[in-house]
Amino acid sequence: MPFSRANAEMEMNRENAFTLIELLVVIVIIGVLAGLSFPVYQSIQNSARKTQAKNDVTQIVTAVNAFYTEYGRYPTSATADTSAIYGPGKTKTDTIFNELRGKPGMTLNIRQVVFISPAEDTNQPAPKGKIGSDGQLFDPWGSAYSIQMDADYDNQVPNPYGANNGAGPDPIRQGVIAWSLGKDLTLGTKYTGSDDVISWQ
Repeated sequence: MPFSRANAEMEMNRENAFTLIELLVVIVIIGVLAGLSFPVYQSIQNSARKTQAKNDVTQIVTAVNAFYTEYGRYPTSATADTSAIYGPGKTKTDTIFNELRGKPGMTLNIRQVVFISPAEDTNQPAPKGKIGSDGQLFDPWGSAYSIQMDADYDNQVPNPYGANNGAGPDPIRQGVIAWSLGKDLTLGTKYTGSDDVISWQ
């Protein structure tokens, strides 16, 4: 029995359409590809954050050293290396960054010279990669950077990781060091194998 014209058109449309199984196969393939690419994306993103953190700690050290060149002292009122440690679990870094940014009313940067000028987001307490509402500079993971200065001016500071740890000698023969706690937001017991970012290597 011959098909009518309407039946013939429906049959042609069926031949050109996807079946439910074909659609499910395509969706599964897309899901597998997305699942494979997500870890690669995370790895690239973490690598970019580590690069930003390395640039930031380098800028912090450069700014503190420029302050020393300008004023003949570091931007701290501490007189011992052990009390010139700033960052998470220690004294907040806001006073240092206020001095380095030339904020009015600072007692050490009397000429209000701007030594560092990072981006700000004062609406957030811990913005990633910016100065927050508390005046501290935060790393790309949302933890404040740590800074240690040679407050007794003997051109060395204790290594925060101790000796034989993969992070260089102890003490470190520099006037200032800075570091980021990395993605896990904790100071590694050893630098080797940790995700921390340091300025002195």
